[in-house]
Amino acid sequence: MPAEQTAEELQLALGMLLRQVRNAVGGGVSLSQMSVLKRLDRLGPTTAADLARAEKIRPQSVIATVNALQSEGFVARTPHPTDGRQLLIELTPRGQSLVQERRKAGHDRVAELISERLTPAEQELLAAAVPLLRRLAED
Repeated sequence: MPAEQTAEELQLALGMLLRQVRNAVGGGVSLSQMSVLKRLDRLGPTTAADLARAEKIRPQSVIATVNALQSEGFVARTPHPTDGRQLLIELTPRGQSLVQERRKAGHDRVAELISERLTPAEQELLAAAVPLLRRLAED
């Protein structure tokens, strides 16, 4: 199969799988908001500028997302320890809980789909493909 066709099929399949996961984890937080929460979970407290760079979006977009997340109690802003002009954005306990719940619900749903829909041989093949998918996703 040519690379273009593989890319199209992969994009379609991943989109369908993501919809399955989204349905399993429920709503309440947008994809961009969840992306910021997950990034903060990985990075720890960080500035809006660093968060924007990591998310590859404009600082204004990060600030709007952070404002919405802060109003819901998922993140907090604290003074930067060495630069009084900046604030650090960090997850609150409520934000950490949401990230953990969403992550578990997503993992559980994907594991359920793998177990229900794939044969043991197909499961092994999928497991072997994961490192390749990870390489494609790396920056």
